[in-house]
Amino acid sequence: MKLQCEVEVINRMLPTFGMRNRGKGTRAVLSIGRHQDKATKTTSVYLLVCTLKDKAGSKYKLKENIEQFFTKFLEEGKATVRLKEPAVDVCLSKADASNLKNFLSALRLAHRGNDIENLPLSTLAPAKTSEIEKPKTKLVVTSKKDYPLTTNFPYSLEHLQVSYCKLARVDMRMLCLKKLRKLDLSHNHIKKLPATIGDLVFLQELILHNNHLESFNVRLCSSTLQKSLQFLDLSQNKLQALPLQFCQLRELVHLKLDDNELIRLPFKIGQFCKLRLFGNPFEQPNPLAPSIQLKIPLTLLEITARSVVNYRIPYGPCILPAHLCQDLNVAKTCTCGRACLNFFIETTVTMNLHHVSHTVVLVDNMGGTEAPLLCYFCSLTCYSEFLDDFLQRTR
Repeated sequence: MKLQCEVEVINRMLPTFGMRNRGKGTRAVLSIGRHQDKATKTTSVYLLVCTLKDKAGSKYKLKENIEQFFTKFLEEGKATVRLKEPAVDVCLSKADASNLKNFLSALRLAHRGNDIENLPLSTLAPAKTSEIEKPKTKLVVTSKKDYPLTTNFPYSLEHLQVSYCKLARVDMRMLCLKKLRKLDLSHNHIKKLPATIGDLVFLQELILHNNHLESFNVRLCSSTLQKSLQFLDLSQNKLQALPLQFCQLRELVHLKLDDNELIRLPFKIGQFCKLRLFGNPFEQPNPLAPSIQLKIPLTLLEITARSVVNYRIPYGPCILPAHLCQDLNVAKTCTCGRACLNFFIETTVTMNLHHVSHTVVLVDNMGGTEAPLLCYFCSLTCYSEFLDDFLQRTR
């Protein structure tokens, strides 16, 4: 059993002699295994700590030799093992929390001397250089011949760029990189985004510039990307529309949508620091030609659903069916401030993009910063008031 992390071995006797420890951890591989004592010919379980400077490693006997475990910061990948003989503290940091828990459990069993047979132990051997070296956090692949086909991506990657490789889909091996913070798949042939991208809980930047995307997976809008994604580049694709749920990506502050096939924007799009929409064939808004999907009188379901949203009544899958929760999550907002769900009047209006973004790249060559936006009305009264105001402004 092995664990890769940073280790500092502190000798507790040094202060007695007026000496101080170095105070800095180093990359190491820790192993638990069997070792035969040449003098006594007995086999015991040891902890082996190998570093780049000492690949042969230092061995510490484990049976009845652990004084205490310090695990307050275990979830952060930190722990300390205090040994009786020699009087040292083995301080572990920057370890995978799950692997660290398993490793400490094995240490406890070895200390007690019970169930040793059930542990996956082998004969202790010096560590390889590749095992000790700092895990790779960045990988850039810019040609098809360099793309790994027979080997997996390093599990420790935080930044992965795969460009100009003619990928037709997102490689599922990429979606196993749980530490990934930046994923750049620009200049490929990707047509669809798998919903499992939403399982990358630390993903902050997603770059899909110059692909063949025709839609944005609506399930990504309700995934863990809601809390992590800050930068999204969908420029130079074939997107014709954004899902209504797009505004649920509430941490998104930089959005690039230039050179797509968008004709309008959803009624809610979010708040951004920077927004790029240049090169889209936006339609000319015509508020005088609405789509009327209004039923009078309203159904009981519509009235109730509107009340839940308007009065901010808590709801969830433990109270309501899942499909109703989804409808409530994407409730439209009328110009009067009230909600509407399935019955409404829909039209397209012009919106100045500076209302939703601090910085706007021009929408067209004429210096415009306006784009068509879907607008909803909960009643004929609200639409009539909007129409009167619109006609007065355009006279």
